[in-house]
Formats: sequence, structure tokens, C-alpha cells
Amino acid sequence: MARVWPVADAGLGNSTYVAEVAGGLALVVDPGRDPRPYLDLAAAHRLRIAFAAETHVHADFVSGGRELAGLGARLLAPAGSGLAFGHEKIRDTQELDLGGLTLRALATPGHTPEHLSYLLLDGTEPVAVFTGGALIAGGVARTDLADPASAGPATWAAYRSARALLALPDALAVYPTHGPGSFCSPGPGGERTTTIGREKAANPLLAAADEDAFTAALLAGFGSYPAYFDWMPAINRRGAPRYGTARPVLAGLTAAHVAELAAAGATIVDARPIEAFAAAHVPGSLSNALRPAFATWLGWLADPRRPLVVVMDAGQDRGELVEACLKIGYDNLAGELDGGIAAWRAAGRATASIPLVEASEAAASEGGWGGGRGQVIDVRQDSEWAAGHIAGAAHRELGALAGPGATAGLAGAPAIVMCEHGERGMTGASLLAAAGTAGVSVLRGGPADWAKAASESLEHQ
Repeated sequence: MARVWPVADAGLGNSTYVAEVAGGLALVVDPGRDPRPYLDLAAAHRLRIAFAAETHVHADFVSGGRELAGLGARLLAPAGSGLAFGHEKIRDTQELDLGGLTLRALATPGHTPEHLSYLLLDGTEPVAVFTGGALIAGGVARTDLADPASAGPATWAAYRSARALLALPDALAVYPTHGPGSFCSPGPGGERTTTIGREKAANPLLAAADEDAFTAALLAGFGSYPAYFDWMPAINRRGAPRYGTARPVLAGLTAAHVAELAAAGATIVDARPIEAFAAAHVPGSLSNALRPAFATWLGWLADPRRPLVVVMDAGQDRGELVEACLKIGYDNLAGELDGGIAAWRAAGRATASIPLVEASEAAASEGGWGGGRGQVIDVRQDSEWAAGHIAGAAHRELGALAGPGATAGLAGAPAIVMCEHGERGMTGASLLAAAGTAGVSVLRGGPADWAKAASESLEHQ
């Protein structure tokens, strides 16, 4: 059996795969922009990355195929990808000798029109299949990203593609690109890898009676997706700038320089924990705590055409932040506020604050429900809201709060913003505050914390 190692990006919900295909040679399928994890893994197993294969043009991350090609790998991509840089165009049923194992391309349109899956064979025996978004654990990837107007026909194609893959042997290992947490997946998902037999037995979408039932079920599961998905395919077609194994270093910026950049239209992203942002931050800055979901919310809420200035604490990982920006195409990094918020204050510049409110405090405060802090705004996703929310709360997905007029009906009045834990709530509150909302605060916790605190408050009355 072929040795296959997954390299998961938990923040974006995707997996890249490194497979040993011959003595000393490796294949990388759907690589992310940073080649270092794959190079390190290959080196640890005494392999050289000789091949890189793309299943489709990605909407959710900058492809690393061009990076690996620049480091010596043969880049394989579907013939219909429209890539503007050097690669080998691969077509349905085409087979490539990888020096030991064979790679066979299978046309599996649906998630995107050009989509290919790759069947890895040892002689005539299938040993693995890399399915991109054509077949994922418990479903298939959404079909509305390439062209929302063509989601219907694309979904019919996805049905046929998935059914064709199910004709492979039951024991065959399936390695999808999209998994739990990916916005390319229509549902919450579960496992990152699966087998053909498991999907035959338990994939709820593929249990649909026919193509029409499958289409209705898949389309009904679509929610919103990050704004950067709309321009990412174009970046991947023309090819993002290459960095090789090096990465940019954030330049240190004085408070005066940060103020000048902000006045000229730069976005100030505060990546500190929400407690630090709550206490003091640069007025008008966007709170986006550095965590696995950082890239997703940056790509949803920050204009990629504007320079980014970041504010961080001394102990935070600059490399992690830079890589999060680069993997979704945010290369315009102006730098970071040198010395952090303390330097901003030392320069005599004003700061703003947004209170964090404990659920028990809100429930016990005078002024009734919400402690007299105004309307409650829940910024979770529609699916989270539908699963349970506070009665009387207003609902606006966090991703819908960015851009001109996005806070209409919300800005200008006091509000307490909530999500599930507080990070998205603080991001939403920072957007509301920047739009002119006075008296905004953030609930620490979510609906369950609120309901528990309210119940305990009633018991003590």
C-alpha cells in the first residue's frame, strides 16, 4: 500500500496529502501556499517532492502548486483550469507514470467545471483516490462557488461524479481536500478521510433516491461563504507571487506612521486577544484575534486592496499571522505598530474601549433583559442561530457587517454583541463601533451562557 500523509489546515478546514509514489519520490495533492510543511515531511521520510497535483482551481486558499513547481516539482493541473503559468494539462483518463505508482485522472465536475480526481494505482490495483471536493466524508463539496447561476447543472454533474467514484472498490481509501470547517463543504462535516465503502453505506447525500432529490438536498444546505472566495480563483489562475521557503517580516511602524496609513485608507487589524482589545485599542481598528479562524475572518471582512497594519502583543507569533494572511492572498502587509498599544498611548494618541460583559452581569443588572445595554445582536452563522438563540435578539451574520451600509439599522444605538465565545462578537462590535455605534459591548460566551445566567438570576430573586 502507498504511504499517504495528510497535512491539515484546521483553520480553513482543508487537507493536503503527501504520498510516496516511488523509491525516494513523493506526490503532493492540493498544496497550500507555504511549501515548508510538505518539504519538512518529505525530508523526514527521505523523500523528494517530484510531483504536485491540483484537483481544481481553489476558491478558499492560495494554491501552492506554483511554489512547489518553482522548487523542482512537476505541476499537474486539470486542462480546463486556465492557469497562466507553467504546468502540465491533465485530462480525463490520462495516466502518468510516477516512477513506481501510476496516477490516473478521473473527470469529476461539479464542485468546479474542470475538477479532476486522481486515482493512484500500484500496477492495476487502486491504492488511493484523491477526490478534492467531488466526494468528501458525508457529502460532496458545494457547487455554487464557480458560478452561482449555474449551481443547478453543476449539482447534477456533482451527482454523476460522486456516483462514478462509488464504483471504485469499497476498501479504497478516499482523501478529500475539503473537510470539517471548510466553507466549501455545505455542512459541518465529520471525518477528514473516508473509504468508498463507508460513503456507500453512510453518505446521506448519496442515499438520495435520484438526481433531483440529491440536488434539492445539496442546495438546501448552502450557507454564506467568505467574501474572498469571489476573487481567489483569479489569483490562483494568474499565479500568486512566489516566496519559496522564505516569508516576509512585518516592518515596525511608529504611531505617527500608522496614523498616516489609516488616514490614507489602510486597515488596522488588531490580532490581540479580545480582553486586550476590550481594554484599549486604536479607534476604528478591526478586532480579529489571532487563532485558527483568523484567515477566514480577515478574508471576509478586510478589503484586500488596502494595506494592512497589524497590532499585536509581544508574545504573539508574527510568523503565524503572516502565513495566515498569505494563504488567502493578503500580501499587502504594511507592517505592525512597533511597541503595540503602549507605544500608541505613549505617543499621546487616543484609544477606545469596548466592555466585555459576563453573562451573569448582564442577567443581574438593573434595566431588565440585557442589563439596559440596548439591543442584543447575535452575529453567528444562520445555522447556529437556527439551532438556538436568545428570544428577542437581532440576528446579523458577522460576514454581513462589513462594507458600506452593512450596519444599517444597527449602528447608532447601544448594543451588546454576542456569538458563541466572544471572538466573533468582538469583531462585530469593532465594526459597529467604527460605523458610529455608541455604547457597544460584547457578551463573553454564547446563548447557553446567557440562558444559564438568566435562569440562575431568576432563582435568586
